[in-house]
Amino acid sequence: MGKKNLFDLTGKVAIVTGASSGLGVQMARALAAQGADIAILARRKERLEAVAEEIRSMGVRCLPVQCDVTDTEAIKRAADTVEAEFGKVDILINNAGNGDVGPAESTTDKSWDKTISIDLNSVFKVSREFGKIMIKNKYGRIINISSMYGLVGNMALESSAYHAAKGGVVNFTRALAAEWAKYGITVNAICPGYFKTELTSDTLETDSFSNYMKATVPLGRYGDEGELDTTAVYLASDASSYVTGVIIPVDGGYTCV
Repeated sequence: MGKKNLFDLTGKVAIVTGASSGLGVQMARALAAQGADIAILARRKERLEAVAEEIRSMGVRCLPVQCDVTDTEAIKRAADTVEAEFGKVDILINNAGNGDVGPAESTTDKSWDKTISIDLNSVFKVSREFGKIMIKNKYGRIINISSMYGLVGNMALESSAYHAAKGGVVNFTRALAAEWAKYGITVNAICPGYFKTELTSDTLETDSFSNYMKATVPLGRYGDEGELDTTAVYLASDASSYVTGVIIPVDGGYTCV
């Protein structure tokens, strides 16, 4: 008999929000590559359909579900749809997010509320609805995508609402980990640094940003495609069965200095 592959996700059902582009798509692909069936949630139906087709070509099931993660009723419908299709939920990656940038003194109530709604309230709402399914099955892996800016301030981009929301996600992760451990559910957070995606590549590939990376990130560069996925797979798998309530920066060392 060979050794058990602790990272094997065959037979598991994984939900990824914000999965129509960028890191969400990368993480959905990574879980599918380990054998998980996937439900992808986002607002853009056409993009979701295209991603779902790509993931199905990897030999797993993939259900695209159009869902605005700030809308409680939409999340409830999405949870019902996923449960009806797969019968369970094993893994949830709360990845959907956005953030307005601007000085605190000129940030409007509307801008603040929008950022908190998308980046913090949605993590609670989605965890609550999909968590109910996990609680019934006495098993779950919840992975919240925060940010290195949930751990520290910064002098490059003025974005206090984003910092506040992502910091909230960090401590919400700890609180939920403590509360839901009795149900066999682990709750952890990943705090990514700068990663190249279609949203960020124009910024990251400038000389000024490359110089900023060299000055502030010990590894001297931004994250490449695939360098976040491995942490998500680890936290989604039985390899991390005794790990809960932890916050893992994947930031090239940005937060260690």
